[in-house]
Amino acid sequence: MFKKILIANRGEIALRIIRTCREMGIKTVAVYSTADKDSLHVKFADEAVCIGGPKSIESYLNIPHIMAACEITNADAVHPGYGFLAENSKFAQICADHGIKFIGPTPDMINSMGDKITAKETMIKAGVPVVPGGDGLLADVAASKKLAKEIGYPVIIKATAGGGGKGMRVVWNEGEIEKAYEAAKMEAGASFKNDGLYMEKFVEEPRHIEIQVAGDQYGNVCHLSERDCSIQRRHQKLVEESPSPFMTPELRQRMGEAAIKAASAINYESVGTVEFLVDKNRNFYFMEMNTRIQVEHCVTEEVVSYDLIKEQIKIAAGEKISGRNYEPQLHAIECRINAEDPYNDFRPSPGKITVLHTPGGHGVRVDSHVYAGYVIPPYYDSMIGKLITVAQTREEAINTMYRALSEYVIEGVHTTIPFHLQLMQNEDFRKGNFTTKFLESFKMK
Repeated sequence: MFKKILIANRGEIALRIIRTCREMGIKTVAVYSTADKDSLHVKFADEAVCIGGPKSIESYLNIPHIMAACEITNADAVHPGYGFLAENSKFAQICADHGIKFIGPTPDMINSMGDKITAKETMIKAGVPVVPGGDGLLADVAASKKLAKEIGYPVIIKATAGGGGKGMRVVWNEGEIEKAYEAAKMEAGASFKNDGLYMEKFVEEPRHIEIQVAGDQYGNVCHLSERDCSIQRRHQKLVEESPSPFMTPELRQRMGEAAIKAASAINYESVGTVEFLVDKNRNFYFMEMNTRIQVEHCVTEEVVSYDLIKEQIKIAAGEKISGRNYEPQLHAIECRINAEDPYNDFRPSPGKITVLHTPGGHGVRVDSHVYAGYVIPPYYDSMIGKLITVAQTREEAINTMYRALSEYVIEGVHTTIPFHLQLMQNEDFRKGNFTTKFLESFKMK
């Protein structure tokens, strides 16, 4: 087992990893930017090293500075958390070259799932259902028009190196192709320094349902059931839950088997998530695989009583997993609490938190790195915490969430708490009647 883990991340996920390491008797090293010198992960870690200025490129994406921090603290492993360098194969390789264990999959595994075209080809070979589409990158506008005609409108143009909805355009007819192609190509190049595009059939009225998987270094793979992430805005998730209200036992079995096939196809080791689009007839299609821990891992932890961070560390240290699949025993919901103004198109709201009261009670979990007096910097993602509730039934979990949100007091900045309060009272949401397009018609009161 590792003696000291450096956490190449910030905020709530860094704090989350520190907690598990402390339970396992592992020392921790926090790295931080100058903007994060007062963050809780810096205060709670055994050691802390400043790695640069406030911008991500100066600190949390600065590989030489992170490796220098590993060297001066004698860390024998690095946990990348999510975002930043978590799916950067170059960083994983540099760690390996320096004898430091990257707590995650190998560089080859990251590469095989990081490029969407390669991932799709791998899934087809593994027998995992994929969305109908082209076999490779789009050469130009003319090729895009030809392929769209073959697939049938609507289609979606996507960046092969994409994520978070960037470099993505839905096209409803041939007249929109050229503009969509050029816009997606420009955005992809600016966001990922890779302007390669591909095309798929656009699945209408979809659910976004993902399967949590874990695999060890000995070929064992299991799944830990699903999370429904359909409540999202501009392809950014706002609410996640498990089990999905759309799920059936038969569908869970088929999707679980497909997720295991997907992970096994690349001999996956670590925890990860296989994401699917599910249409209104419960046909499901592989979308992508996230080769890291996810923001919403807490939902799975609550319904199967399983510490995914601990499992991730144990797998990296060479321990075997049980290999058995898990099904949800309870119902859990997670609301992402962001420093954004839901009454003003979710505009980011950095600044100083003047008053903070977090909810508690039975069935309530809060994962956050903020405190009264904490200044939310403008340089990073706006998420300041996750509120998770768990109960015997979905209705009870929603009721507990509404109660907990009502107790959650954050003053000094705008947050998404008012949005979540209204969502928990929405009749269609409570009935489970929603798709990824749900928020397009949701209006704040």
